[in-house]
Amino acid sequence: MGRPSFEADGTPVSSATSIRNDSSGYGSSDEHVFSDPVAAERWRKVYEKAQYENRHRFDPSFTWTPEEEKKLVRKLDKRIMVWAWIMFCSLDLHRKSINRAISDNMLPELGMNTNDFNYGQTIFLASFLAAELPSGLISKKLGADRWIPTIIIGWSIVAGSQAFIQNRASFYAIKALMGLLMGGFIPDIVLWLTYYYKSNELPVRLSFFWTALSTCHILGSLIAAGVLQMRGINGWGGWRWLFLLEAIPTTIIGILSWGLMPPGPCQTKNWFRGKNGWFSDREEYIMVNRLLRDDPSKGDLNNREAVGPSMLFKVIKDWEQWPLYFIGLVAYIAPSPPTNYLSFILRKLGFSVFHANLLAIPSQFLFAVNLLILTWVSERFKERAIVSSISNIWIMPWLIALIALPANASPWIRYALLTGLLSYPYCHAVLVGWNAKNSNSVRTRAVSAAFYNMFVQSGNIIASNIYREDDMPLYRRGNSILLGICCFSIALFYLTKLFYIWRNKVRDRKWSAMTKEEQEDYLANTTDEGMKRLDFRFSH
Repeated sequence: MGRPSFEADGTPVSSATSIRNDSSGYGSSDEHVFSDPVAAERWRKVYEKAQYENRHRFDPSFTWTPEEEKKLVRKLDKRIMVWAWIMFCSLDLHRKSINRAISDNMLPELGMNTNDFNYGQTIFLASFLAAELPSGLISKKLGADRWIPTIIIGWSIVAGSQAFIQNRASFYAIKALMGLLMGGFIPDIVLWLTYYYKSNELPVRLSFFWTALSTCHILGSLIAAGVLQMRGINGWGGWRWLFLLEAIPTTIIGILSWGLMPPGPCQTKNWFRGKNGWFSDREEYIMVNRLLRDDPSKGDLNNREAVGPSMLFKVIKDWEQWPLYFIGLVAYIAPSPPTNYLSFILRKLGFSVFHANLLAIPSQFLFAVNLLILTWVSERFKERAIVSSISNIWIMPWLIALIALPANASPWIRYALLTGLLSYPYCHAVLVGWNAKNSNSVRTRAVSAAFYNMFVQSGNIIASNIYREDDMPLYRRGNSILLGICCFSIALFYLTKLFYIWRNKVRDRKWSAMTKEEQEDYLANTTDEGMKRLDFRFSH
């Protein structure tokens, strides 16, 4: 049976109480997926069978006000989202630190060239890709709250040890270890966030989450501009001090994460977070019921339950999700080499180590602003494919200008064009939210998030080998290749939209051909799961 409802002061509320949600979708409503007692009972059995950890708070008759929900979401943002962002910063600070280190003569001091650097990045990305799925499965079994802090500490120690590398072989070995430790973080943390946020809230939060990229670029550039001046202290190059010093704060973040990551909405009580936890009983009821009414499938798996081989095979067979994977493969290739090589290119154009790092800051600030704007526009107009394509549409004219720019043009003009290109609106938050929404079950979502990121990393591997030694420092051939991929990516967004429109029409026809009795029988007894359900429609 359902649990009782409460007023804000803790007194019971009659199940007959009617509280309408507001225009922004906050607050309970009389009309929701569990309004039908038959549907409510069917889902209750699903939650019991799955041993869903929050099932004791499930109550189809529970009501709450818009003000209560908004207050709760603000609390979630402070407790959950901010720390997720800090943890992501601990990853990206190390992931991109190498791009700043190579501006300080790191490559010649290790007897390496640009191609060797590319091979190292390829090893890192291949290891990153290989770790995505295994790490996700380990996290699903142990719990993200246990696994993520462990790998943060692991990659911090390994990243700091880069200060002691002496040759190409040690560089390759450490890049492989870092990739294995970092690979599962992003899909793991995104799945963890789905335990707290509704589907329409997640993209906006993910856009904030991915501002960690620009924040770390800006912060990392400022740190590098100063730390790289330590060259000569203890006989070390500045890049060695950079790797060592950056490892200290991220190790501390990993240690704190063991106490600041609760397993789920109703599991916040512990010695570190307090014996009463972060949320009251009423807040837990609101959290659980608002999530399940938004997406009932979020309760079909326990957050400590492993995903077996059969589920992996099911996800692979979900062919209707593959267009999104292919978008993940190509959408981020065009800006990747200019991002990774910006400081290096500026050094080759005659800028000092100090200025080459500081000049990366303007594009990263604009990147963060455009990321937030793009995600807001996507949610405002409920449009994903067309809005996301703007990312590559933005990049295209800047690439054309870089290809056409004469070799003897002012370095400042080339810098301005690179800054314009790298200020592009990043669509990753929209695509991750799109992938999660179309997965339509925790089982599928846990694996598809890893699959999507594996395709993204495959694209990064391609990108890391486009700028070559014989093409520097202007990289005209490389930029021509990026332009072709950019145009293909734009077309793929529109083809994917058309594909999902077609699939929804096919389902509409099948559903409309069924009688009302057949539809009710299907809803009550179907064995179809996730995106295979006939009553599910793809977002696009």
